[in-house]
Amino acid sequence: MTNTTSTDPAAPVRHRHAAGPAIAILRGGTGEHVEDVIATLVEAGVRAIEITTNTPRWREGIAWAADRYGTAASIGVGTVLEPRQLDEAAAAGAVFAVSPHLDAGIGERAHERGLGWYPGAATPTEIVRAWQLGARAVKVFPAAQLGGPAFLKQVLAPLDFVDVIPTGGIGVDDASDYLAAGAVAVGLGSPLVGDALTSGDLDALRTRAERLVAGLVR
Repeated sequence: MTNTTSTDPAAPVRHRHAAGPAIAILRGGTGEHVEDVIATLVEAGVRAIEITTNTPRWREGIAWAADRYGTAASIGVGTVLEPRQLDEAAAAGAVFAVSPHLDAGIGERAHERGLGWYPGAATPTEIVRAWQLGARAVKVFPAAQLGGPAFLKQVLAPLDFVDVIPTGGIGVDDASDYLAAGAVAVGLGSPLVGDALTSGDLDALRTRAERLVAGLVR
């Protein structure tokens, strides 16, 4: 599967992440609080949840979330390093897959499994290559360390045909700046989730999630 570019003003509107402008990234913890964290995020208005493969019980978490929130939120798998992980994620009910890197084999398997593919890229060359290989959107990573919204705006000036989801070091209060710079969505991990996966502190998580959602709806 490949993407093509178009300068035709009558062309369809570019892809926007179907679940909304923010993807919550769940990583680590003990596995005990995964379901509670997911429920809190969705109830606060976050409509996309990524559970990484280095999170305990990630398969169970995806299956639970897909069963309970399949029509209300998009559930995906993150930190995909091997194609076989896509088979397990798809079987559990995931609808998208995210990697920290660009791997054509993972992209091919994602397409075979009907999963939206969001590979990681850091340079204009990597971003374009990922798009050419059929990425649904490209995960620009690590976004904050690369230069934040200013970097993204510069990169997208010539690459405005590419849908990007910056991830890495993005805070709850600066997420909207990335959308203003041209991102179709943003990925937030620890700045949003905090220690909820370890401590089970859902009240603080809910507060951050509601502040995030409010800041993105402008």
